[in-house]
Order: sequence, then structure tokens, then C-alpha cells
Amino acid sequence: MNSGQTQFRGSCHCGAVRFQVRLTGGLGAARRCNCSYCSMRGAVAVTAALGDLEITSGEEWLTLYQFNTMQAKHYFCSKCGIYTHHQRRSNPDEYGVNAACLDGVSPFDFPEVPVNEGRNHPCDRPADGGSDIAGYLRYFPVTAP
Repeated sequence: MNSGQTQFRGSCHCGAVRFQVRLTGGLGAARRCNCSYCSMRGAVAVTAALGDLEITSGEEWLTLYQFNTMQAKHYFCSKCGIYTHHQRRSNPDEYGVNAACLDGVSPFDFPEVPVNEGRNHPCDRPADGGSDIAGYLRYFPVTAP
């Protein structure tokens, strides 16, 4: 994995939805969130500007899910159910992109991923309302003997 790489192709699990994307911070900006939805979804997300993600095929298979404030827009493939990307509530000019959907990238490529504090969303608290980071997830692969 090249953490500085910014250009990627990607797709959902079944391949019905395909896209290309330029990541704002490369793979080095990967993170998770601890809000109710992201905790269940479990995806590692990377960042792209709205104009830097292009659906190249299968847009008709994308389904939109919104909840609570209805501001964030979560997209997933209606055939295989995989979350591909979402327009962020915290920054509506950005997409969070499922790193596991990027060609050649696995969520297990990241030894440590910061977890954003989403249960107490930054948009719902005062500017001095605490850390944006709730914690870190770490992955230590077991090496075969």
C-alpha cells in the first residue's frame, strides 16, 4: 500500500458500481467514526472533494440512506449492499470513501486508524467541546510460523 497515492479506481463488491477518485490526503488520512451508523458499518474512510469522485458505471445501482439530521448522504450498492461513499455532514464539500472499495486496498493495510468522535458530532457541540478523536483502532497481523 502506498499511503501517498491519490488516484484510485474502485468498485462495490459485485462490481455493479464503479468509480474513480482522487483522494485529498491520500490513504494517510484514513479514519473511522464511532457514530451509531458507522459503528455498525465498520468501514475505514478516506477523503475526496465532491468534484473528485466520478461514478464511471452503475450509478443506477446506488441507493441513498440518510438518518437523524438527514444531512449526510450515505451511498451503497443496491445489488450487493456495500457502502461505497458518503457526503459528509461535518464537511458537505467532501466525500468519505470506503477504502476497502479502492482497487488494491484493504482495511487491514492500515496498522492504526484514528476514530472520529461521531456520537457527539462536531456540528452539535461548541467549538471547544472536546477532542474530535475518540480513540484508535489497531491491527496487528499474526505472522505464520
